[in-house]
Amino acid sequence: MENRTHTADVAAGETATVAGWVHEIRDLGGIAFLILRDRTGKLQIKFEKDEMDEDLVETGLDVHRESVVTVTGAVEEEPRAPTGLEMVPDSLDVLAGADPELPLDPSGKVDAELPTRLDNRTLDLRKPEVKAIFEIRSEILRSVREYFRSVGSTEINTPKIVATGTEGGTELFPITYFGQEAFMNQSPQLFKQLMVGSGLERVFEIGPIFRAEEHNTPRHLNEATMIDFESAFVDHHEAMDVCEGTLKAAYEGVAENCAEELELLGYDDFAVPEDDFPRLTYEEAIERVNATGELDEQLVWGDDLPTEAEKALGSDVGGHYFITDWPSEIKPFYIQDYDDDPQLSKGFDLMHPRMELVSGGQREHRYDELVAGFEQQGLDPEQFDYYTRMFRYGMPPHAGWAYGVERLVMTMLDLDNIREAVLFPRDRQRLSP
Repeated sequence: MENRTHTADVAAGETATVAGWVHEIRDLGGIAFLILRDRTGKLQIKFEKDEMDEDLVETGLDVHRESVVTVTGAVEEEPRAPTGLEMVPDSLDVLAGADPELPLDPSGKVDAELPTRLDNRTLDLRKPEVKAIFEIRSEILRSVREYFRSVGSTEINTPKIVATGTEGGTELFPITYFGQEAFMNQSPQLFKQLMVGSGLERVFEIGPIFRAEEHNTPRHLNEATMIDFESAFVDHHEAMDVCEGTLKAAYEGVAENCAEELELLGYDDFAVPEDDFPRLTYEEAIERVNATGELDEQLVWGDDLPTEAEKALGSDVGGHYFITDWPSEIKPFYIQDYDDDPQLSKGFDLMHPRMELVSGGQREHRYDELVAGFEQQGLDPEQFDYYTRMFRYGMPPHAGWAYGVERLVMTMLDLDNIREAVLFPRDRQRLSP
């Protein structure tokens, strides 16, 4: 809008035009106030009824909350106003009126349940606290991209419609693709591995993945945004170094650039991880879990870590940590095993005290061993020919990982439900909006 000034940029002694939503109207008799809100903040608009045009006063005070208006007027200092400034309007135009009955209260004075908020996400995002979550999410992605570039990684985009699943299994969304059966991709895993065998060598991707898992928990989604990394000529230890670097960069970026948002969300002392993350072997992890005495049954070698085990270990460690050297049988076929102990893989997970964030590892780059891994997990290598045959043409040693943006936001901000970290969640019950 030409000549528009955001509320955060208006200054006393000037005439300005502002545009936004009617946040609140307070009628005190001879004087009234309209609080206008835009993406930068709020501004108090003052109506002195006896000294102003009646039509202007009527328009300003009859408009419903959340209507979109544009106001032009003189800006004055007013210490009693919320921002120390107020505008005396010369004109007010209603660009889009709002219904008097709203499905939720964007001012936040009346709480709404999460399903109601998600059904009316546009209104929900008008709450400064909710908007703050997505400003922080945006900063996380910016910081991560900047870090990736600092370590020489190229951003790529891989297909989301595929002929076969990344890891096989039934957790796939089938679609019809010009008369053929196809699937929404579970992960860019196989494609990013192919890219490290190209001239790019080191790549990252930030994009959606789709998993038809029938979860109904506060930490699972059926469409999520993943941050993926893959690099040639590194092992799993070096991949963990990059993984730790991206997470610290995300926290540092938020601490540096999102002070207002953190304050809105009640973070007086936002902690940036500084120490190196502990790296526990799988064997050490289950021993520590068992030692906590928090589980009804002791874990044994080969068990995956259930939710209660993750929480017990997270409480014991007290911060982010890696679990390395997982049993081969519970890691995907593309994770490389140790040559001197094939029962042990070079896979790792990065954990937050609340939950798993990252899964990664060194990949099997040798053709014969890769095909054998397919067969051991009951998969037909022929269905993945586009992937496996590239390993016959010189695939370098490589490693990588992936983590979910929503889980990172959820754990960073201590959100109760992962759906709060995504604009329009997709789960078993929710396909719209």
